[in-house]
Order: sequence, then structure tokens, then C-alpha cells
Amino acid sequence: MKKSIHSNEHEQLRILLKSVRENANLTQTQLSEKLNKPQSFVSKYESGERRLDLIEIAAICSAIGLSLTDFVGKFEAETMKP
Repeated sequence: MKKSIHSNEHEQLRILLKSVRENANLTQTQLSEKLNKPQSFVSKYESGERRLDLIEIAAICSAIGLSLTDFVGKFEAETMKP
């Protein structure tokens, strides 16, 4: 049986990352400029093509103006939904 590298939790993380960016009224380009990364960096993790580590997620949260603690709380709330 072939395993997927993208779990349901990863999909929820991807959706949440896009949602918090949009709620901050930032385009992918605007966020990428704040991160000093190419726009494709944001596009790739939002589409699921690229996975992020904790340091990258913390940088994204900082650029958006959201604490990492609050982000994790949102992620936990989403993944705990029935």
C-alpha cells in the first residue's frame, strides 16, 4: 500500500496558512516580500508542493503579525473538528 506524504493534518495546515495570509489582507507577493523570498515560495507551500519546517512557519506568522502560539491554537482547533 502506497503512503501519501500529505496527511489530512498537512492539508489542514496548508489551508490554515492560506487563510491567515488572506485574513491579514496580504497577497502571496506581499507576504513573500516580507519574508524576503520569491512569490513561488508562498505558492508552493499553499498548494502543497512544498512542506515547511517550524522555523519557516514562525517566520510566516511573524510577517503576518500573528503569534506562533495563536497559529498553533488555530491549527489545533481545525484538526480537532469532527
